Amino acid sequence: MKKQAAETQRPSAAGMAAQGPNTMKPASSDSVITASKKQLPKTVADTVKSIENELTAIRDSSRMASVFGKLSKVYDHAHAGAPAAYYNGLEAKLENSEKKLTFAGQFFLQLMEGESSPSVQAWEAGEAVSCFERSLKINADNEDTKLGLATAYIEGAGEPMRGVQILLAITREKPDDIPANMLLGRMSIQSGQYEKAVGRFETVLKTDPKNREALFFLAQAYEGKGDKAKAIQLFEECKKVVNDPGFSKEIDQKINLLK
Repeated sequence: MKKQAAETQRPSAAGMAAQGPNTMKPASSDSVITASKKQLPKTVADTVKSIENELTAIRDSSRMASVFGKLSKVYDHAHAGAPAAYYNGLEAKLENSEKKLTFAGQFFLQLMEGESSPSVQAWEAGEAVSCFERSLKINADNEDTKLGLATAYIEGAGEPMRGVQILLAITREKPDDIPANMLLGRMSIQSGQYEKAVGRFETVLKTDPKNREALFFLAQAYEGKGDKAKAIQLFEECKKVVNDPGFSKEIDQKINLLK
């Protein structure tokens, strides 16, 4: 799993936009794996075939888990993220490890962010949900796992209200929780509940005044309310916090449209 630090990526207004839930029917695991195999170099495809043959001879689930892990690594090294995540998830489920299940769920969430196919994104979301739910059966109090599950429900699985209920439960216990308020604020923008969105992002900014995403979304919320002057003020603040020429250019274009 190749993680990219957020601070190394140039921010963009488009990247910060609040996206709606994916309502596309999920692809099947078989179709995703088959499509990925077709893109493999021959040497890697031969290695995959050899490991698959090894799998067919195994009846012990503990041995099967390690072979799934081996397959995941081969696909990951070949930059085939979907099958790498899939076999990583199978390994985690067989081992029934909270840590590995949560990691597998996060792997699928990372793939969701850059997925261009809505049906594959919906499949990735469903796989993430499966991993996170299994992890929460082991430890029902892990907030990171709850947030991951909520994100999968909202952004890919087409079940936003299930995700919202998870987030509301978190904020009832921890009203200032930043990730939960951020997700709830984005959902409020998507549903046109701009006043609620303002409250969520202002809560975040009380704890983290330089949170650039909260500033951006708060500006969007005020824009949605029709308060152009406040939106422009917040977009200008966001520019200063981000301090990136490309991002500033995009924001200036938004501001010009508001004037």
